[in-house]
Amino acid sequence: MYTDKDFKTKKALKEAVAKKEQVTFHQPGPFGGSEPRNGKIALEGPHYPAAHTWYATAEVKEGIIISVK
Repeated sequence: MYTDKDFKTKKALKEAVAKKEQVTFHQPGPFGGSEPRNGKIALEGPHYPAAHTWYATAEVKEGIIISVK
C-alpha cells in the first residue's frame, strides 16, 4: 500500500506521524477499496514509477496511520 502523500523516505513518514499529521493510505490498482480501517498494514514508497526504496509496517486506527516501524 501507499500513503496518500508521497513520502520520499520512511524517516519523513515517521516524522509526519510523530507530529500527529493525519496520514492516510490506499491500495492502488484493481485491489484498492478494501483497505483495512484498523490493524496492521504494509507500506512501500516512494510511489510508482519511482523505485521503492523503503518499506514499513504501520498500525492504523479508523483509517489513519498512528505508528510506523
